[in-house]
Amino acid sequence: MAEIGVGMLGYAFMGKAHSNAFKKISYITWPPPLEPKLIGIAGRDPGAVAEAAERYGYEYATGDWHELIVDERIGLFDNGGPNSLHAEPTIAAAQAGKHVVCEKPLGRDADESYEIWKRVEATGVKHLCGFNYRFVPAVRLARELIAAGELGEIRHFRGRYLQDWADDPSLDTWRFAPEDAGSGALGDIGTHVIDLARFLNGEIASVSGLAKTFVAGRKVDDAIEAAVEFENGSVGTLEGTRLALGRRNALQWEINGSQGSLAFDMERMNELQVFRADGDRARGFKTVLVSEADHPFWQYWWPPGHIIGWGDTFVHELHHMLDVIASDGDVAPYGATFEDGYRASEVGDAIIRSGENGERVRLSYRT
Repeated sequence: MAEIGVGMLGYAFMGKAHSNAFKKISYITWPPPLEPKLIGIAGRDPGAVAEAAERYGYEYATGDWHELIVDERIGLFDNGGPNSLHAEPTIAAAQAGKHVVCEKPLGRDADESYEIWKRVEATGVKHLCGFNYRFVPAVRLARELIAAGELGEIRHFRGRYLQDWADDPSLDTWRFAPEDAGSGALGDIGTHVIDLARFLNGEIASVSGLAKTFVAGRKVDDAIEAAVEFENGSVGTLEGTRLALGRRNALQWEINGSQGSLAFDMERMNELQVFRADGDRARGFKTVLVSEADHPFWQYWWPPGHIIGWGDTFVHELHHMLDVIASDGDVAPYGATFEDGYRASEVGDAIIRSGENGERVRLSYRT
């Protein structure tokens, strides 16, 4: 079986999630399109990255990501580092001929995201932006139902991502530093809502939004809100906050059409709520447990009713990337390309501008 060497930047949250997925791919999705071989992992804390290399199974650890770029054994560079380290290492890896995965947000703003996309695109390597919620089985099933016209004319999309961990003024990580993160809740979780809105309902045409910081002294946004219009004529709302007490990881969306509706909550990630106007009107939504053999991604997993978890979305996402590399296929439309990463950032920047100017902003996407 052909192998591909993996170099990982970042050893904490995303480094752990991605490394776990690469190891699972080797046996859960047997036979994988390529056998991922964990070569090197880079991080800023020498002791922590060395321990991560041992735990996750990398051949070596380094405090200098440049070592991953020059290592000819590495064919896939996976960037799970802070947002400020998305541009330079990812571009350098692509220019060295390595395929690249970069966590979201692609850049700290639309300008940086655009530069990353265009410079990587010019190299001809495969590139994927880490919007892993596209790879939730229930979300993929919803996309298939919408594409098949099951909902009729789409009229509404409302999405929100609610967490509560940031209601503490003493928190001091890179996620609260503008120079490292770019934004707060917007880039951290709001960008997921933006991407799912685009993935399920198409391009966003205009926004009227605002960003708000509640915690005294904090230099990034705590919450964002936006009313949006889509190019297909539907309307919607987007919301992201890290201060919704009691909500641990509630990525929730609902989409309403002339013939039916779908609703989803990440805290119940194996379920999809379905309403059909021709048969469910008297009974309301019904819950579909997305775990049947013919449901998306389920060929790799367990018998019906035996659910999977959050970390398994990365198995699906990175398996997709390996398949694209092996087959010389396309990351889009199911995977998020760097162009998708850029467009999500463009929407995010428009929300900020709208809040600052008090005016609706019509989106203009660069090519």
